[in-house]
Amino acid sequence: MESRRGPLKSAVPSNVVSPVRRCSRTACGRPAVATLTYVYADSTAVLGPLATYAEPHCYDLCAEHSERLTAPRGWEVVRLADASGPARPSGDDLEALANAVREAARPQERAAQAGGGSGARRSNPMEVGRRGHLRVLRSPDS
Repeated sequence: MESRRGPLKSAVPSNVVSPVRRCSRTACGRPAVATLTYVYADSTAVLGPLATYAEPHCYDLCAEHSERLTAPRGWEVVRLADASGPARPSGDDLEALANAVREAARPQERAAQAGGGSGARRSNPMEVGRRGHLRVLRSPDS
């Protein structure tokens, strides 16, 4: 059935819906980065990382609104750390990386000194086999 005014026009300019969740605050179109949940029994507002799925009783907030969040008088705001962000490497991480690079360079040095790949296997009694950069090692118990 055709309307007298013509075909209905959609409020959305295209048929494609953005997969990015938006801030729940009125008139804010920024992408959401955090999820707000109220725990009414404890008078607590919990602000954490963006939930995997949009829940009906949770509110997605952009960075600006999540930073400025305040709770009603007598309520507590609990801000959970966002573990999904890039973590800074610790000293142990950097040392492990340096050791891995040193270890990766050693087989090439041994192979060059022995004059081939089979010499590297004879120079290391723990090495049983090799496939590419991977080595099969004998158990220390045997």
